[in-house]
Amino acid sequence: MVTDAYLPRAADAVLSELLSSHPAVTVTGPRATGKTTTAARLVQRQLRLANPAVRTAVQADPVTALVGPEPVLVDEWQLVPDVLSAIKEEVDARPRRGRFVVTGSARGELDSPMWPGTGRLVPMRMYGLTEREIERRVDRSSWLASVLSGEVVPADTDDTLRTYVERALASGFPEARLQLAGNARLRWLSAYVEQVVMRDVDLVGGVKDPFRLRRYLEALALNTAGVVDDVTLIQAAGVAKETARRFERLLTNLYVIEPLPAWTSNRLKRLVLAPKRFLVDTGLVAGVLGLTTEEVMLDGNLLGRILETFVVGQVRAELALMAAPPRMHHLRTESGRHEIDLVIEIGARRLVAIEIKATSAPSANDARHLVWFREQMGASVRAAVLLHTGPTTFPIADGVWAVPIAALWS
Repeated sequence: MVTDAYLPRAADAVLSELLSSHPAVTVTGPRATGKTTTAARLVQRQLRLANPAVRTAVQADPVTALVGPEPVLVDEWQLVPDVLSAIKEEVDARPRRGRFVVTGSARGELDSPMWPGTGRLVPMRMYGLTEREIERRVDRSSWLASVLSGEVVPADTDDTLRTYVERALASGFPEARLQLAGNARLRWLSAYVEQVVMRDVDLVGGVKDPFRLRRYLEALALNTAGVVDDVTLIQAAGVAKETARRFERLLTNLYVIEPLPAWTSNRLKRLVLAPKRFLVDTGLVAGVLGLTTEEVMLDGNLLGRILETFVVGQVRAELALMAAPPRMHHLRTESGRHEIDLVIEIGARRLVAIEIKATSAPSANDARHLVWFREQMGASVRAAVLLHTGPTTFPIADGVWAVPIAALWS
């Protein structure tokens, strides 16, 4: 699919609403996911700090650089961090609505609760394209939103395990997904990884040995969607413990990896507390490891990891844009007897449990963890769903529905 036309994003309406009701909005997320393109449609003027001339002018006098027609887009703020203080001062002095959109591809001051801009600049997180956006279905109520309210809407699909893998490896990066295919797309994804390792890390602290960082990223990619102990990653990458921790912070700050925290409850005992680690986009797994669809289809372990990373990415992107984003977790008992891929908390007392299976014919045994979870948590579980690669929706166990993964964009 090759197109230069703008593909409507779920973030469009959210950003428009935020900008119409607040002086400034920050839009953060992975690089090359469409933040600038989306924001540029709503502003009168742009300060793109990746441009050396613009960057020099803003560094010299950020306050003066902000003067002009509004709204103004300040793109890639992390290249001139002082511009944030100038925006804060402007907002304090003239707090009218719709003045600034600030985009960035690195965590930093914006994510600190101690930053003085907290409460002045309203945050919005934006990830890559979802399949729902690619299928042009953002103008209708989503399946996930229905599930969060307790309603499991049936869905049917022609997608197969192979087409899910193809969708996953195609990535959510607009340029790679919409304008490239095959080897050209894989080269783009590989180049993205090299950009992260060789250059982007300098924005969040830098590293002395990018080749070791590359090996650590490879270890993370091989273990995406896993609760993997630090020793395994350290040995696989051949780095010291403190180096591994530093690498993890850097990659998290660049939105390359996203931890999924463990779910805990005083009603359940002896739960694993370690997070799962995910690469933020399955296309990055392909770029790091040089994967093709055929290679994934022949490796059962990798297939399961790719599929789970893909589904979690679809859910993460949609939840991030909700007014009060539900919280995502995973659950695993210390004994390993029970585990749930996704436990979504809505408010204080409502839960949705989701399992992801790379099978087109799930059985009641595949739903046993969801049945157990419903028995343990009772009425607080609004819905329990097993997402699978088959064609149709059906009740698979008491209170548990088996639903095609494609329901996420139906």
